[in-house]
Amino acid sequence: MMPQLLSVPRAPWIAWFAAVMFTTLVGCTSTLFHASSAKSGIDLEEFEPDDAQAVRLVRDFVMPWGTNYIAIEGVAMVTGLGVDGSDPPPSGQRSNLLNEMQTHDVRNPNFVLASVDTSLVLVRTILPPGVQKGDRLDVEVRVPARSETRSLEGGWLMQTRLREVAVLNDSLRTGRVSALAEGPVTIDSVFSDSEDKVREVRGKVLGGAISTTSRSLGLVVRSENHSIRTASLIGAAINARFFSHDRGIKRGVATPKRDNYIELEVHPRYKHNLARYMRVIRALAVNESAPERVERLELLERQLLEPATAAPAALQLEAIGREGIRLLHLGLRSEDPEVRFYAAEALGYLDDAAAAEPLGEIARNEPAFRWHAIAALSAMEHISAHDELSKLLHVSSAETRYAAFVALRTRSPSDPLIRGERLGDAFQLHVVNSTGPPMIHLSRSRRAEVVLFGPPMELDSPDFIYAGKQIMLKADGADRIRVMRFAAREEDREVSCPPLVDEAIRRIVELDGTYSDVAQFLQEARNKNYVDARLVVDALPSWGREFRRSSTKDGQAPDEPDRPVASPIPGLFEFHPSASNRSPDSEDEPLFDVEASDEESDRRWWSRLGDWFTGG
Repeated sequence: MMPQLLSVPRAPWIAWFAAVMFTTLVGCTSTLFHASSAKSGIDLEEFEPDDAQAVRLVRDFVMPWGTNYIAIEGVAMVTGLGVDGSDPPPSGQRSNLLNEMQTHDVRNPNFVLASVDTSLVLVRTILPPGVQKGDRLDVEVRVPARSETRSLEGGWLMQTRLREVAVLNDSLRTGRVSALAEGPVTIDSVFSDSEDKVREVRGKVLGGAISTTSRSLGLVVRSENHSIRTASLIGAAINARFFSHDRGIKRGVATPKRDNYIELEVHPRYKHNLARYMRVIRALAVNESAPERVERLELLERQLLEPATAAPAALQLEAIGREGIRLLHLGLRSEDPEVRFYAAEALGYLDDAAAAEPLGEIARNEPAFRWHAIAALSAMEHISAHDELSKLLHVSSAETRYAAFVALRTRSPSDPLIRGERLGDAFQLHVVNSTGPPMIHLSRSRRAEVVLFGPPMELDSPDFIYAGKQIMLKADGADRIRVMRFAAREEDREVSCPPLVDEAIRRIVELDGTYSDVAQFLQEARNKNYVDARLVVDALPSWGREFRRSSTKDGQAPDEPDRPVASPIPGLFEFHPSASNRSPDSEDEPLFDVEASDEESDRRWWSRLGDWFTGG
């Protein structure tokens, strides 16, 4: 197990936890979750240089600050449920919602809440490390345990304020407002062929919360090292390696604030991989002389070429910067795939063109390293990285194609290869010209989004397909599709389009269809074989993959066992609370996420938030 940076006696743990939560509520952040070998699968401290290396690194003096995840919650109302809502029973939640409604100047709040068109719901989102004011976050929505609400389908989450909540001295305390949430609810059953009624009353508002706060990152100097000199030396070491430009003026990312605290800005190259950024920062040498640097480089060269120590050695060479590039190139020429990967990953974050081709090859062929390789390509500015990501759009692997799409969109949202169109206020549609097998990707995290991979997808003449409760599609001759909307107290509406999936999607939205309606249409079309394409939901990373060492030339098992990946999952492909471990490259079609029970889901969520940032 990785040694904990903070030691807490067991007896007063409740008081300690309350004190930590109180500190958080009044505006500070602390590292509440630490990595362990059980979570990360590997203890990087085990591979730190031995005593032969006399140079002190930043990690020897500090621990990270602000790298925990913070849950914020609220009680809210969903409207637009028709007759599926309910009047909530008397409770503290109802009282809190009535108070909230009054602050929004809602007239007759009890009358509104009693309508079967509305429902009281509990909402939650997570403030990740480094979140900035204005960032969008997913919102979890669910009805309380005793609710009589039958379904949240078609519902709209009214604006609600989300705060931190803690129990102190047997009283419920709330912090300041940290986010505002509002938007259409996409229920869980939309992404499942299961008839589980629980999925009808749980869902998300994708990207529906806007953070009203910014969280800073920093380094806390350990108590035995408190001094202005130490903080200044650490700040100088960081600023010699990382800096930004403010109106043409070079400015370091580290600002010593006190003798025990250094504030950090995030370097743009690591914006989507904060865990790696903190690791690189902590791998910087402090007050290293030129002879010591030469000696350390010799040691790191030997360590880089050994698979067991390649990961931390590559990280230190990345921290060194340009002087480390030559040795990392040696790693690219190694016959060992682990050594090649860790060298290429480090070179990618140094924006060295030589990293692009190996990273592209690794993404295609090695699932354990795939997400890290694609994230490193997304961080590169060199055109060779764009070329490699573009090639990955054409492979057969669902997760590889979608990861490459996300990476390209992150690098340049206006890139013609992946540029999409906004369909009303509903969602984003992307049509990606790909030579790989036809594939439809639905997102259930971060943003409502449909991505069509392949040539234009034809829609066989359907007898009928439903898109939600009010929209139906059916054949209109051999070369047209009729899209019809029927709604109570509304005039019937109808449009037609060519028998193409993307055109049908546009017409559904034209008739006021939602993202949920489109998701249902795509599932029915695939299940009834009206469209010949694979349907994939959230091709996100599988947790805990191991690099599997191939057999030796004589067919014997390798001397070394399979090893977990030493790098943390990049923030570019961050988990959401209900993510499952199922691989998107399963042979099952269509693919739906398989969710655990509420308790298992929450346990998995919090365990996955074990703090990667404390690694070497």
